Amino acid sequence: MLKLFLFSLSVLIMTGCQNISPKVQTDQKTQSTQKKTTHVEAKKDMQKPKMHRMFQSVDKKDATLLQSGANKEHCAICGMNLPMFYKTNHAAKVDGKSTQYCSLHCMTEHINEGAELENPMVVDVSSLKFIPVTEAFYVVGSDVPGTMSRVSKYAFKHLEDAKRFQKEHGGKIVDFYSAWQIAKKDFKK
Repeated sequence: MLKLFLFSLSVLIMTGCQNISPKVQTDQKTQSTQKKTTHVEAKKDMQKPKMHRMFQSVDKKDATLLQSGANKEHCAICGMNLPMFYKTNHAAKVDGKSTQYCSLHCMTEHINEGAELENPMVVDVSSLKFIPVTEAFYVVGSDVPGTMSRVSKYAFKHLEDAKRFQKEHGGKIVDFYSAWQIAKKDFKK
């Protein structure tokens, strides 16, 4: 029973929890009004994405994938889809190869496993381009869900952009080192 419930819940989440309402019989006048409304709504719906998009997500064409190979679209640690969680992506060179992570959490896990990172970078939420982590202003603990962590961490190249995001979503503005210290807490037992 629990498996069925969890499966149903995951299907609802995957389909964007679309509203399904029963058909109601109406008179001729109401039907013509509904047709006009339906036509207008259909036109608007064509302009909208079909599924609800998470804040972290971007279209595949807008994501910079630094890795190569068959799994270049997936986090090197957890395997999650990188464009789907792009606004929290981090990357670095590991043993001379570009390695990309869905989040600061996964990059921290790789460090905990002994990886030595060169030139760590993060995606700037505003431009969607990678920037050095040392140049980033992180907004930590906003009301926007994080990736692989209950405490969200979003990076910005410009302090003004971080402040604008913070004003709308809350959180605290910190540097990379402070954000990393918070990410390390995910692994304490």
